[in-house]
Amino acid sequence: MASFGIPAIAVLALAGLASTARAQDIEPRAYSNAPIGVNFVIAGGIATRGGLSTDPAIPVTDAHLETRTLVVAYARVLDFGGRSGKFDVIVPYTHLDGSALYQGAPIERDVSGFGRPAFRVSINLLGAPSLSLPQFREWKQDLIVGASLQVSPPLGQYDDTRLVNIGTNRWTIEPEIGISKALGQWTLEGQAGVTLFTDNDDFYGGRTRSQQPLYSLQGHAIYGFRSGQWLSVDATWFTGGRTTVDGRLGNDLQQNWRMGVTFAIPVGRLNSIKLSASSGVSARTGNNFDAIGVAWQYRWGGGLR
Repeated sequence: MASFGIPAIAVLALAGLASTARAQDIEPRAYSNAPIGVNFVIAGGIATRGGLSTDPAIPVTDAHLETRTLVVAYARVLDFGGRSGKFDVIVPYTHLDGSALYQGAPIERDVSGFGRPAFRVSINLLGAPSLSLPQFREWKQDLIVGASLQVSPPLGQYDDTRLVNIGTNRWTIEPEIGISKALGQWTLEGQAGVTLFTDNDDFYGGRTRSQQPLYSLQGHAIYGFRSGQWLSVDATWFTGGRTTVDGRLGNDLQQNWRMGVTFAIPVGRLNSIKLSASSGVSARTGNNFDAIGVAWQYRWGGGLR
């Protein structure tokens, strides 16, 4: 029987980078199949150290910042007219502290609060039909093509008198397409997406901050062990996202690379543990931070026992 789950470590990445774009997330197995009616719950944590992970386009330099995030998430596998899909909801809580320079002057921040929640619907357009648990046991993956839409409202901790916050006080809308090809025990994946931002009309000092779309590409090479464990080597590249404040264009174009690894370990039939680590390997703006995370996942429903 094919293994299945939701990309729990992507949930952690999203939560740990609580207010940045999904373009920086490293998300293996985002487009995979699972039996209809199965539910997932995830609890975990992620820590980052280095540059400003919550919004790399904020104009700070010499950043020495740390975040520690707890996250709870829920997902359910759905039937979209014979095609499988998922609905996810993610709620993070973050503590951020450290120092940086803004226009040459030192600033410090120590704050805790909820990050932006995220709601996502994904559908597998090709190669992953909706299946019951008995049908899924006989199914083998070949090529999957999928798409998703993630929306994050302007919620979470935000203080317009402070430059560095956990939230960003704006909506983000993030459409994405992805492919996944199984080759024996290997699975190769690729994703392309764009993040669209509404204006923050209550930016630092009462100004209006706008941001151009942020484009991203991801690639993953995943090896599945016969014991049910899997290991993924991941890379993501993103560009764009230049900002304006009260109409003045900033010198903050993002052209960044991140690399990471993800390792998943099943614990019995219904539980799994996922570990991740990632680092910015090339950064024009922001992204110069390291991240490490761990997540526990439990699944039920859809005939599972």
